[in-house]
Amino acid sequence: MMDPESGLCAGCFRTIEEIGNWSRMTEGEREKVWGELPLRKAGNSSKDSVI
Repeated sequence: MMDPESGLCAGCFRTIEEIGNWSRMTEGEREKVWGELPLRKAGNSSKDSVI
């Protein structure tokens, strides 16, 4: 489920573009996304999760 405010998946905190391109991304590109996830999650932690 995508969060309309942040544009991130409410479960994995990736953008729709990142999700769609994941299998075509290089290992470095994936590592960059993985490195950003804790900050993205922290930024959304004040929101109620509705799944």
